[in-house]
Amino acid sequence: LLPWSENLKIVGRCIDSIASKTSVDPANITWSYTYNRKLSVQDKIVGDSMKLQEKIESVPKDWWVEDICELEIDLYKRVMTAVKSKGRMDGAVIGEALKTYAVRWLPDSVDALVSGVHSWRNKLLVETIACLLPSDNGVGCSCSFLLKLLKVAVLAGIDDSSKEDLVKRISLKLHEASVKDLLIPARSPQTTLYDVGMVQSIVNQYMTHEQRSQDVEPGKSAGFVLGHGSLLSVGKLIDGYLGEIAHDPNLSLTSFIDLSCSVSELARPVHDGLYKAIDIYLKEHPSLTKAERKKICGLMDVKKLTMEASMHAAQNDRLPLRVVVQVLFFEQVKAATRAQSRNSDARTTCVSKMSPDEEWDKTMGEDCRSLKKKMSEVETNEDGGQKNSKMGKKKSRNSKSGVQLLPSRSRRIFDKLWVVGVGKGHVENRSSETSGSSQSPSSAVVVRDNTTKSSGVPSRHRRHSVS
Repeated sequence: LLPWSENLKIVGRCIDSIASKTSVDPANITWSYTYNRKLSVQDKIVGDSMKLQEKIESVPKDWWVEDICELEIDLYKRVMTAVKSKGRMDGAVIGEALKTYAVRWLPDSVDALVSGVHSWRNKLLVETIACLLPSDNGVGCSCSFLLKLLKVAVLAGIDDSSKEDLVKRISLKLHEASVKDLLIPARSPQTTLYDVGMVQSIVNQYMTHEQRSQDVEPGKSAGFVLGHGSLLSVGKLIDGYLGEIAHDPNLSLTSFIDLSCSVSELARPVHDGLYKAIDIYLKEHPSLTKAERKKICGLMDVKKLTMEASMHAAQNDRLPLRVVVQVLFFEQVKAATRAQSRNSDARTTCVSKMSPDEEWDKTMGEDCRSLKKKMSEVETNEDGGQKNSKMGKKKSRNSKSGVQLLPSRSRRIFDKLWVVGVGKGHVENRSSETSGSSQSPSSAVVVRDNTTKSSGVPSRHRRHSVS
């Protein structure tokens, strides 16, 4: 009957009718429709003033999606093409329709997907959905759905142009993906578990797009890390993906390094995830040479490791000795910097809490304590000098000169103690004044060995020792 209905244009009229009905305002829909999916938050309207039994749900925008899922792939393609040609349908609704159709007809298991019985049909289905994707570069479809579609495309073996279009769409929304979404199974003749080359091409296109956006807006690069969480998300995503594929014994060192280097340095402010992936790769590939271990460890910057990662790396026997030494060195530098910062903050806080009067009192208190200490030393020296003078004759001429030495000696001692309270310039002036006022030939000077010397005393001491 299909050829006859086509000749009579019945099929075309039905398709136009369906496309027209999908464009009707949901508020004006009075006919029945099939909707077994859970309403999204934005499609569910509940009156704030309504209570329990007065709750009213509006008709969702994608009310027609499940009804057309029963069509065969050729008719479905014609209906969706007509819907898109109307230009009234939102890209998100079209993406939801394609996702619902793919879930309805694509098999769940990989074996059923690649089986010879339905392989041709699955391939046609994926190619049809890929060509019906919204023209807004995949904005209407989630990244998770696009990656699942790419997995099926790789396993079904669709043409390269369709896969390249999917890769381009995914690269624009790569920051929304998860590690599980990126685990695309590899097909022969590849020996690895996952298609690392496909992920490599996605990351390359993403970084190219980011570089172009920087060229268009040069000011964005200054606050790239702080202002663009998408780049940080991609860096974390790729580090997690590297940790998963590192378990593959057939993964070559070149593939691991190339994928790691494809991410910008700005996407990795912390290298803990990269270190974890490298550690897993070293563990799963014990046959690596010393040069290869050094090469893969050169991917990470030990200065960007957290304390936990540094502690683990310092005890990791799989790392080269040079890397372990670097980790220990930079961790010691960080610890010294933190200690110095804490001490500086403590001093700053202490000083900031003291008023100028308190600071002056503290300084003067220290000077007074220093002066008292010096005076006690002077008194000790004076006591020793007096004991030596009493050993001579009490009525000799030496005792008179010893008494006359005290004023000059006190002035000179006070001049030396004056250094504690005043500057060097004051000391020089004070000493010059003192020397000018007291020029007695028998003046005394206190020295470090706690002995008192003068120009006239030594001869008298010699006479006293002889007698």
